[in-house]
Amino acid sequence: MSQLALSDEILLKVEKPARYIGNEVNAQIKQKSEVDVRFAMCFPDVYEIGMSHLGIQILYDMFNSMEGVWCERVYSPWLDLDAIMREEKIPLFALESQDPIKNFDWLGITLQYEMCYTNILQILDLAQIPLLSADRGDDFTYPIVIGGGPCSYNPEPIADFFDLFYIGEGETRYEELINLYRQCRDAHLSRREFLRRAAKVPGIYAPSFYEVRYHPDGTIASFEPTEEGIPATIVKEIERNVTDTYYPMKPVVPYIKVTQDRVVLEIQRGCIRGCRFCQAGQLYRPVRERDVETLKKYALEMLKSTGQEEITLSSLSSSDYSKLPELIDYLMEECQKQHVNISLPSLRIDAFSLDVMSKVQDVKKSSLTFAPEAGSQRLRNVINKGLTEEAILQGSTLAFLGGWTRVKLYFMLGLPTETPEDIRGIAELCNKIAATFFEVVPKDQRVNGKVQIVASTSFFVPKPFTPFQWASQCTKEEFLEKAYFTRNAISEQLNQKSIKYNWHEADASVLEGVLARGDRRLSEVLLKVYQKGCFYDAWSEYYKHDVWMQTIKECGLSVEFYTHRERSLDEILPWDFIDCGVSKAYLKREWEKAKQEQISENCKLKCQGCGAARFGTGICREHFQADGEE
Repeated sequence: MSQLALSDEILLKVEKPARYIGNEVNAQIKQKSEVDVRFAMCFPDVYEIGMSHLGIQILYDMFNSMEGVWCERVYSPWLDLDAIMREEKIPLFALESQDPIKNFDWLGITLQYEMCYTNILQILDLAQIPLLSADRGDDFTYPIVIGGGPCSYNPEPIADFFDLFYIGEGETRYEELINLYRQCRDAHLSRREFLRRAAKVPGIYAPSFYEVRYHPDGTIASFEPTEEGIPATIVKEIERNVTDTYYPMKPVVPYIKVTQDRVVLEIQRGCIRGCRFCQAGQLYRPVRERDVETLKKYALEMLKSTGQEEITLSSLSSSDYSKLPELIDYLMEECQKQHVNISLPSLRIDAFSLDVMSKVQDVKKSSLTFAPEAGSQRLRNVINKGLTEEAILQGSTLAFLGGWTRVKLYFMLGLPTETPEDIRGIAELCNKIAATFFEVVPKDQRVNGKVQIVASTSFFVPKPFTPFQWASQCTKEEFLEKAYFTRNAISEQLNQKSIKYNWHEADASVLEGVLARGDRRLSEVLLKVYQKGCFYDAWSEYYKHDVWMQTIKECGLSVEFYTHRERSLDEILPWDFIDCGVSKAYLKREWEKAKQEQISENCKLKCQGCGAARFGTGICREHFQADGEE
């Protein structure tokens, strides 16, 4: 093991020193003499959250399987260590080798959540890498900074800080990109020339080769490449065969408890449901399933290599995986032998799911989770949720008869076309679920004699590449008014004592809306708020709303422009240069159907013509084969 970057004296001063020492089970250690490309993979949040992210584990495994490449990990230091590193001028280091990040060839940053953007600047700053890509010179002194993940589908608010963005799934183009880097570096070409050539690799966006012009009202007049040969549109990369691609058989096992401390088995990518607010459901189309026999093998190997005591099935909608009963039967048998728990998120609450959960959960049943998202059937149709009140109450009945006494319900406030009646529907639905418990469970069988319904509301944030990307977002005051209205409506219900209500912060939801649909001018705002001490904005106790609002004004921009106005259908949106697989025509159709309260059937029942069929894989391929086409 390499000498630690931090002295014992510093490690004893910080909370959880195990965040910084590396050397965990399955961490990849290589001889420096045997590698010629070093890649630092970064999650811009604290270790416990970053270590729970499956995407990084997959890419870590992929990079380390490439000849001559060593991929290491780095996370945001917590505030205690951050202060010490600044004071002592200790450069940010990778966990495996403990070497400074500034000496690496690449720094890859995963972009999972807009509220982590200032942590990206913290990473660059502590690593002693110039914050702006334009300040990194024209050689390879500093690492190539590349971003990827869901937020890279609108990279514009952070465009000034990145050399490149990878649009799409990471399994397909990285080897080509790293080989191109080797060629340019070894031929002593300039950094600019490497970025120019990288910009022509499918799925790669190099912001410095594009120019934005604005109308006097602040909307985009044009977005164009500045050189011939640079593509005007970036098409997302997609792994067509998710069964035979990279998967970490030996994921890194942390020393300390992390947010998701378990083996993660990704059973499929994509979602058939088409909820109109859900960005992931659009970005990861088409649905592609992993082969069930491969998953059985993966599960056993990963449990063996990690010693973990829990396995979770990962997907946007696990109930839609076609071989779920077979997989669960197998896992239940194997996991019981090894005393391993099974976690099943993203299940629809139906008879099959409840039967499974009653078998895999211990006798003391934890809470069940429903996500109706909206209180009324009208609004559930607007968002295309595909869940009726009848199905919710039927699921609740089965759950209560099965012994569950606690139900969590997730809703959104501020959805397009929402009325006071829709909000009152949240309270009424909670009340009906509580009433169902008292109707179906005899008095002598009620544990503690009661049921608990926990209703949580988040505030709707319109996201790029959804049918709601043109929608207006509520102001902070409107959001809070809706939350108070919900609370009061619940207090009027007959079963109010059985219902607990909580809501998310309105401040952060407004800023998330600004960053989600923002343009390149926000890079200046981000730089200034970071210089004023903002980072860890995703943590409510460290979020400085007033600083953000003041800085946006100082930069001559307005929150209302980014959040509160409805976009016209012909406006150029900051992310329009990206082709995410679903067509703009499809998103417009769905936006119109939402306004008319019309639902669209899921992909398995009927192809909606979203555009993802051109990838010729997964469920799209099945549709065409069923229709006699290839």
